[in-house]
Amino acid sequence: MNNHSYNDFGTDFERIFIGLVAILAGVILIYLAVMGPLITGTIKYKTAEDINNQLIGQDLVNLVVLASILIAGGVLLLRRKSTAKYLLLATPLFLIYYAISYTIGWEWSSPRYSGNNERYFFYFLFILIAALLIMLYCLSVFPKNVASTFKKKSLLIYSILFVLFLLVFAGMWIKEVIEVIKTGTTRGYDLAPTAFWLVRVFDLGFSIPLGLLSVYLLWTRAARAYPLIYMFYGFFFTQILAVNAMGWMMFIRHDPAFALRDLVVFSILALIIIFGFVYVHRNYKLKPGPADI
Repeated sequence: MNNHSYNDFGTDFERIFIGLVAILAGVILIYLAVMGPLITGTIKYKTAEDINNQLIGQDLVNLVVLASILIAGGVLLLRRKSTAKYLLLATPLFLIYYAISYTIGWEWSSPRYSGNNERYFFYFLFILIAALLIMLYCLSVFPKNVASTFKKKSLLIYSILFVLFLLVFAGMWIKEVIEVIKTGTTRGYDLAPTAFWLVRVFDLGFSIPLGLLSVYLLWTRAARAYPLIYMFYGFFFTQILAVNAMGWMMFIRHDPAFALRDLVVFSILALIIIFGFVYVHRNYKLKPGPADI
């Protein structure tokens, strides 16, 4: 994959293999969503019953959004359409987050809960492996011959808003972590302490730092970091959809852990991220090169 032209798809083996992996990953997401609390409830996750409200939101996004992107991206990749690269590169970081949370994020050692989700371990493992393969493939074939056209004034306004709400988001989680350190508990902690720590570690150590890093890259090496920036924004977009879906399900189903403050912050952050995704994408231009197939 030395020639990173707009039409580069790697070898035929790589293109076909990744296309099939993406389609199968999409089908597995549909299967897991159908088997989960969203539809049949066959999968019983070892956690508190109220956590199912959040899982329904996650399954809904997987079923409607992620599975569609993966299957469409896989089919387009098999047909050598460059749109496939953009679709598929939006998925791997979200899928990694999802697969890890759905394998190690349950209350495995708690005698209070029972479940059967360990029977579905290999499905989640496939999603994790597929995400890594899709990420490595897409980064290697993603267009490199691009120029950034960001205006400093508009980029400054966007950067300030994005960073501000990332810090508000971080502050919410840090406040709850400090509360646990001081008192031993906080909202929703006693129900699912493993899930609490998993989400805080991922968000404070992964999601939020990636958001801040994306802003830094936009200012310092926007053109060279195009594939990374696009992948980051794909993750922000899919993740914020899932977070808001969880929040609305908690609200609709009267979840005792629901906080209107959280939903308001995440809704505003979603608007900023959706605007940012469009804004960033529109400020990249492909340099003259071969026409797309």
